[in-house]
Amino acid sequence: MLRNVPSNDYLERPWAAVAATEFGRVAMRHGVIVVNDPNGLARASTKMYFQLFPQEVRPRTLITRDRDEIKAFAKAEHRCVLKPLQGSGGASVFLVRETDIPNLNQMIDAVSRDGFVICQEYLPAAEEGDMRLFLMNGRPLRVRGKYAAFRRVRTGADMRSNIHAGGKLAEAEITAAELKIAEIVRPKLVQDGMFLVGLDIVGDKLMEINVFSPGGLGSAQKFTKVNFNKHVIAALERKVNYMSFYGRNFDNLDMCTL
Repeated sequence: MLRNVPSNDYLERPWAAVAATEFGRVAMRHGVIVVNDPNGLARASTKMYFQLFPQEVRPRTLITRDRDEIKAFAKAEHRCVLKPLQGSGGASVFLVRETDIPNLNQMIDAVSRDGFVICQEYLPAAEEGDMRLFLMNGRPLRVRGKYAAFRRVRTGADMRSNIHAGGKLAEAEITAAELKIAEIVRPKLVQDGMFLVGLDIVGDKLMEINVFSPGGLGSAQKFTKVNFNKHVIAALERKVNYMSFYGRNFDNLDMCTL
């Protein structure tokens, strides 16, 4: 499995993401199954990848470095969220209210320090936290009727539900809304060879797609009592068996989601 954290590498090891992708490609040429597919990961190296999915599952979004565009978006939305194009763990994420607009320059400076700014509509359902749902081979990971999923709930006044930002874990209840989102994003994820993915969902919208290092299978196990890691490993073993039967009649991209 090819796993790295692009947001950290972007600042601390700018050479690492490209090197990892090339390493994966070399391994593929030597007959190794590499998941997620290195070429798909290269296309997903920033949060811009998120914009390639249907508008139906995404909040209204503006990506820019222009201060005037950011201020106009904030005024039109009344409440919005600012965050960096590169980033994870809830770092440099701001909630902008109408009363904050006169002081918006300071927030823009903090978020744009390392590149482009994502301006996103605020989803009221975020007050109840978010949910991470795992997909494997393009479909929700489900074992014995239990989905690999968990919720993250805010604590205190912090708008972020990330665990590193003080969020608390809670049991997830998967409904038709989450399954609809998973089905809508499935074709693109399969097309890009994404074997294991974490969807971050708020209400009926997708907030983020984690394709590099989606963590939390242990958190899902805490509530479901299912060791999902065993089933991920079993899926990888099946891919190795497929290759022993068919050789290179299937390329790496296809093998990732079989």
